[in-house]
Amino acid sequence: MAIVSNAICTFCGCVCDDIELHTEGDRIVKAKRACSLGTSWFTYHTAEALYPPALIDGQPATLEAAVEAAADFLVRANHPLLYGLSNVTCETQREAVLLAEQLGGIIDSHSSL
Repeated sequence: MAIVSNAICTFCGCVCDDIELHTEGDRIVKAKRACSLGTSWFTYHTAEALYPPALIDGQPATLEAAVEAAADFLVRANHPLLYGLSNVTCETQREAVLLAEQLGGIIDSHSSL
């Protein structure tokens, strides 16, 4: 078992930075000082490639093809919704806001639930 001290959790946006992660092999088995959301995020995510990089209409696709398909959907949308962003950096959120503004869209976060 290995222990990683002062790990940072970006899940909800609080950016807790005093978390202690306990690992067994490639798996995180314990997240000390993490809240229930952080604990779930750390212990249920994996570095293993369980899925293809992208799907288009439910079929495996390359990341490049998926980006093209997403861009096409967004350009054709009347009022696109950019949803989520709880697991991304501030820089990524900034880019999402710019994209929503350019497309005439809106942004919503998981906190609206």
